[in-house]
Amino acid sequence: MSKPEENSEEKESAQILNKKLKDVEISIPIVYGNIAFWLGKMSNEYQSHKWTIYVRGATNEDLGVVIKRAVFQLHSSFNNPTRVIEAPPFELSEAGWGEFEIAIALYFHSDVCDKPLNLYHHLKLYPEDEPGPVSIKKPVVVESYDEIVFPEPSEGFLARVQSHPAVNLPRLPAGFTLPPPMPVEDTSKRKRGDTKDSPLAQWFMKFSEADKLLQLAAARQQVQAHIAKLRRQISLINGQNQHLKSPSNQ
Repeated sequence: MSKPEENSEEKESAQILNKKLKDVEISIPIVYGNIAFWLGKMSNEYQSHKWTIYVRGATNEDLGVVIKRAVFQLHSSFNNPTRVIEAPPFELSEAGWGEFEIAIALYFHSDVCDKPLNLYHHLKLYPEDEPGPVSIKKPVVVESYDEIVFPEPSEGFLARVQSHPAVNLPRLPAGFTLPPPMPVEDTSKRKRGDTKDSPLAQWFMKFSEADKLLQLAAARQQVQAHIAKLRRQISLINGQNQHLKSPSNQ
C-alpha cells in the first residue's frame, strides 16, 4: 500500500521548520537530585527511607516542552529497575535502605535532539556533617544544577519554545521572523508538568550560582548574536570587494 506523497507546500514548510539556525544557542537550566525521608519507627532493615529522584526546571517550570521522557536506572535489586517516565513531572518515588548511583537518560522531542542526555546521581539517604539524631520531619536533599545547551536549533524548535519560561532564548538578529509556534507532540495527553505546587517544593534548593550562570548564558548569547552580525557585515564587504575586482569593472 503506497503512502501519499507530501504536496510541495508541506515539503517547503517542513524544510523551513527543520532549517538550522547558525550562531544561535538555546539553553535550558535544569536541576536533578533526590529528597529522602527517614521512616522513623516505621523503618525496618529493608526500608529505612522513602525517597524521590527527579529532574526539574531550575525555577520549577514544566520541562515537557523540551524533554519527551526520562529513564531512571535503579539498582538491580529493585523490581523492574528500569523506570520510564513518559510525561512531566519527571520524578520517581521508592523506598529502600541503601545508597547507590542512579543513571538518568533524558530523551527529547524529535525537533530538539535525536540523542539522549545521560546524567548520573548518587542517591543520598543519610545526612552528612549534621550533629544530633536523624529527624523524620527534615529530609536529606541533594541536588545539582546544570544547563542543557542546544547549538544551532531548528526554526521549528525555536518557534515552539519562544515564549516558554523554562527556556533561555538568544537575542535574534534584527528583522528575523520566526514561523508560527508548533505544538508539542501529544499535547492533549499531557498534564501540567511544572513542580511549583509539588509537595516536595518546600525542600527544593535555591542555587546561589544559578542566577550568575543564567547571566553568563545570556551574555554568551548576546556575544554570539554580535559575532553573527559582524560575519554578515564581513561577508557583505567581501562581496563588494569581489564586485570591484571583477573584469567588467576594469
